[in-house]
Amino acid sequence: MRSVSGYMWRAALVLCASGLFGATAPVSITDPSTGIGVTFKPDGEYAISTGIAGWKFSGNLAQPPTAIVVREGSDSVAAYQEIVADYVQEGSKQASIRVYSGKPVVLFNVKYLDAASNTAAFPKLASYPGAAHHVSYKGQFGKYSFDDFGSDGPWVFFDDARNTFILSPASDFLISATTRSSSSSQSQSQEIASGIDSRITTLPEGFAHSTILVVERGINQAFETWGSALARLQGKVPVANDAEPILAKLGYWTDNGATYYYKYEPSLGYEKTLLAVRDEFLKKGVPLGYMQLDSWFYPKGANADWKKFDGIYEYVADKDLFPGGLKAFQQQLGIPMVTHSRWIDPESPYHSRYRMSGNVVVDPVYWGTVASYLHDARVLTYEQDWLDERAQSAFNLHDPAAFMDEMAQALKEQKLTIQYCMPLPRHYLQSTRYENVTTIRTSGDRFGRDKWDEFLYDSRLASALGVWPWSDVFMSDELDNLLLSTLSAGPVGVGDRIGSVNRENLLRVVRADGVIVKPDIPIVPTDQAFVEDAQNLKRPMLASAYTDFGTLKAFYVLAYARGPEKTVAFTPASLGLHTRAYVFDYFSHKGTVLDPDKTFIGSLATESLEKESPEKGYAYFIVVPLGQSGIAFLGDRDQFVSLGKQRISQLSDNGTVRVTIRFAHGENSRTVHGYSPTAAVITPIKGKTGVSTYDSAAHRFTVSVLPDSPDSNGSAELEIRSPRNQVTQR
Repeated sequence: MRSVSGYMWRAALVLCASGLFGATAPVSITDPSTGIGVTFKPDGEYAISTGIAGWKFSGNLAQPPTAIVVREGSDSVAAYQEIVADYVQEGSKQASIRVYSGKPVVLFNVKYLDAASNTAAFPKLASYPGAAHHVSYKGQFGKYSFDDFGSDGPWVFFDDARNTFILSPASDFLISATTRSSSSSQSQSQEIASGIDSRITTLPEGFAHSTILVVERGINQAFETWGSALARLQGKVPVANDAEPILAKLGYWTDNGATYYYKYEPSLGYEKTLLAVRDEFLKKGVPLGYMQLDSWFYPKGANADWKKFDGIYEYVADKDLFPGGLKAFQQQLGIPMVTHSRWIDPESPYHSRYRMSGNVVVDPVYWGTVASYLHDARVLTYEQDWLDERAQSAFNLHDPAAFMDEMAQALKEQKLTIQYCMPLPRHYLQSTRYENVTTIRTSGDRFGRDKWDEFLYDSRLASALGVWPWSDVFMSDELDNLLLSTLSAGPVGVGDRIGSVNRENLLRVVRADGVIVKPDIPIVPTDQAFVEDAQNLKRPMLASAYTDFGTLKAFYVLAYARGPEKTVAFTPASLGLHTRAYVFDYFSHKGTVLDPDKTFIGSLATESLEKESPEKGYAYFIVVPLGQSGIAFLGDRDQFVSLGKQRISQLSDNGTVRVTIRFAHGENSRTVHGYSPTAAVITPIKGKTGVSTYDSAAHRFTVSVLPDSPDSNGSAELEIRSPRNQVTQR
């Protein structure tokens, strides 16, 4: 079977379904831990039952199987049982349905034992749960839709109780299609079929294709289960949120919407303009971790002109802009680079040098040359743009995968990572095949409030699949965009003009060494937001991310208005906190203690927020549990993600809060704060404490902390306890 290893055959039941030995009994398998069961009947009908809301699925091979085999084994997802059915339909085929132990995942597979026309998709689900809502993804940037169905991404169905099922391809992502058509057995329903795009008319002997079905309680949980299973099937281990410069540190971007997109300071030229940008960030104490060079940096079009918006003429730095070449510029710059790429221009000499397909190169020699050139110039990330329309191969069985495979392999060999830009949904799924595809653009050019919904819902797709979302460029004085981009847990990059960098805003995001203090996971819409938006209620968006310390988990909640309603409501339990919690309004500096099932109601248009930002209509809450000590530790008072592990590396509470605070070089003190029912006793274990205050009305403590090594990267450790627990602690 395709993409499966580690078979452990334990048992087999064969039913001959032809001639004298016709089978009469159905064959069934069940996983008791999930309640998912599969039944295959001798007439070719198959059914999947679940333990959720009585949901069931069924379809039919349209041919009676010639044999049915029950097998057991394991793959990269988990141990499994599966039913394998041989049948004849324009040649011999083999269909299987796999059920996993402990995972609410079903894997369908069809294998062509003979070459045949592409007319018989498997599965074809004639019957499936009548969930009230759905969300799908389609087109440029894989944009979400609650109304339409995109053919090349996941289909997500859910009801008002958040019960959810997801169906998507599990292989051959670049040529797959999910479709709906009138069912012959149920004229009022729409049959869902998963298979290979009909533009590919024949499939060869040995070809196999897989489809995945996930059934879960909870919309976000279903995304996580689905994406994790897909990544495991493809062998991808997602990278950490700070694994490379584009993820770990503040960047500077020159793409569409940035100040220096196809433009430089006339008195300086492009090289000196970018060097001056670097110098300003250094001067203001927010050093850049990398710089992005967009499509302006290479010659394009028939005349090899960098100012044109045509395809690539040659993928090298333009000699008019970089007389010494890309490597020489990087040596002046002194920080790594991210470089952009388009499609190949019809007039490019590459057409005679390399094997082409459509507007892209499918020749490993080309990709090896590009990777070596970039590596030599200390480029760490390659951005492939225009994937939705221009940077595409011919659509056939082999070339789309060859384009992406050769790109990924050559760049991996030179230790470069990849960012997909203007992706289709199929590219999100394809990213699970490559460890070095680490970031992806999830919304349109020039980040702003009009992109927020798209960014959040598309980030849900990206993060489920283990790729970090990138918001695109904005300016450092845009506090709201800066906040949301930081909460994405992906790249954070600005495109300011020289002289306009807002140091105060950026230091809410980064340490003094430019390291981003971020959540563990990207911020995504809550289940509540999915249901309300599917109902078109126009209520405020509610999205969350978190930092997980094991026994303690802190949540970061962003809410913003999308209509006249300016209040937001949620419970700690709806976020995933099932203990008493402290909800802290970052902008109004007010906090509330709540039981997990009690509703918090917040305002999106407070007077203090109006002073913080010219745009009203959004709010930001930090929600932390009250530990055994009765204390809710809020972390670094002056940063958006106050408990991000780049700042708070360890946190525990076994009756006494124990916290480790990380410092960057040049940071002489930080201020931490939290809720305590009485004035907290704060003891430094490592480093020192300075000024400490306690607001008895708000029940909040504040203390300045000094590192153990002020001249280098240092740390401090504190013990914090409430006096009411002193007897217990003795």
